[in-house]
Amino acid sequence: MEPLTWTGSLSLLNPVLAALAALLILSVLARIALSFVATDPVVVVNPDGTATAPNGLWSLSVTAGKWLFLVLVGVLVLYIVGGVVLPLGSGGIFGAAAKKFLPVWIALIVLFAASLKFKRRLGLYGKLFDSTIGMIGFGLVMFWVFTAIFADMIVMHDPLGQISQLKNKAPGVALPDGSGWYIFGGDHLGRDVFSRMIKGSQVVIQIAPLATLFAFMVGITLGLPAGYYGGKLDSALSFLANLILAFPVILLFYLLVTPEIVTTGLPQFMAVALFVFPLIFLTILLNSRYYVQPQRRNMMVAAVLGLGGWLYLSLISTPGSAVSFFPAAIDLFDVPPNILIVFVSVVFVNSPTVFRIVRGLTLDIKTRDYVSAAQTRGERPWYIMLWEILPNARGPLIVDFCLRIGYTTILLGTLGFFGLGLSPESPDWGTTINAGRRLLTIAPHPAIVPAVALMSLVLGLNLLADGLREESLRD
Repeated sequence: MEPLTWTGSLSLLNPVLAALAALLILSVLARIALSFVATDPVVVVNPDGTATAPNGLWSLSVTAGKWLFLVLVGVLVLYIVGGVVLPLGSGGIFGAAAKKFLPVWIALIVLFAASLKFKRRLGLYGKLFDSTIGMIGFGLVMFWVFTAIFADMIVMHDPLGQISQLKNKAPGVALPDGSGWYIFGGDHLGRDVFSRMIKGSQVVIQIAPLATLFAFMVGITLGLPAGYYGGKLDSALSFLANLILAFPVILLFYLLVTPEIVTTGLPQFMAVALFVFPLIFLTILLNSRYYVQPQRRNMMVAAVLGLGGWLYLSLISTPGSAVSFFPAAIDLFDVPPNILIVFVSVVFVNSPTVFRIVRGLTLDIKTRDYVSAAQTRGERPWYIMLWEILPNARGPLIVDFCLRIGYTTILLGTLGFFGLGLSPESPDWGTTINAGRRLLTIAPHPAIVPAVALMSLVLGLNLLADGLREESLRD
């Protein structure tokens, strides 16, 4: 079996793509040059009240750039469609990758079609589709989310399987038995780089959003009363937050993952303290909302404490660790110790920053008239904090949530790069980048592929946050 080329039968599109890319670059350079010499356009008011500017070199370059970009995107779509339609391998490396991502393409099309149709009924999420930047960012993020969901359907080989003949082989190399290809090549142990990239997305998507959510639960639960009540409570909590933030992050992770610290059970005890905050938050939320309906409140709080307590005990109890008390018969899941340590560390590091943001927003919002009106009505403090202040702080918090997932993703990559927490054979992107960097001059693809994946996810999160910020400011 012959090795794959990059585009295979789709190579006829290569000259078109190269020409469009060159023209797009020239149009951008022309716009930069014209920006130094072009004068401000004279705006003409039309009889119907609209305003237009006469055509000139500047507007011509802008229009040309937009059309060139759209045509370039269309050609890239043709690569994807061609790769999906052609038999596996006929479309080269790009075509094979596009074909394996077919479940992701279908999910993205369905999601975008439904969102665009009902966007006026979807609040801030629907308004996101009025922002081009937001849509691009959302598309990149959901691409990796769906990749993680359909990972078992996408992978081509066992991400831990090794074929010694394919060590550091270039992308498109055929398997020795002729049964397929390593479309993104093999790493230093002869493992499939493409499959490890796909499986690595599961690690990132599972840890980063959930760890960020837990950090927000901690920060909101402590930040609201600190900003609302002030005084000694605010001073004490702010001092603790500043104390944690003053500690170097990497050094903190090094301390938490050292065998001596792990043996003491400190990460497990931190999990006991940090993971209880979602239960506290939900209990206070329901109690403050349904305080005047005791029967309904008691039923909902009991359900949250029952089911949530079960999940909490299953999460913190780890067999063979310092916190191992939950019977195996009713233990819903066992979190691997290395994953738990990374998860706890991320929550612990992010919580103080979220606390400071929530506290600052609360200090500002609690002076508004609608808060005073709620106080005049005799509403309880936690009702005011959770149902008057928090909803009006949702814009900055949603934006920060997206950005913080990106920071957490980078942090997970950094931890993997330094070999902290996760096992050396883990397919997470940071670990694979670290493994591939040693042979970067000989075989760069094992490090470049996960690095591009990490970069695209973080870029998508940043663009999504920018789009959400724009739309939230319009409310």
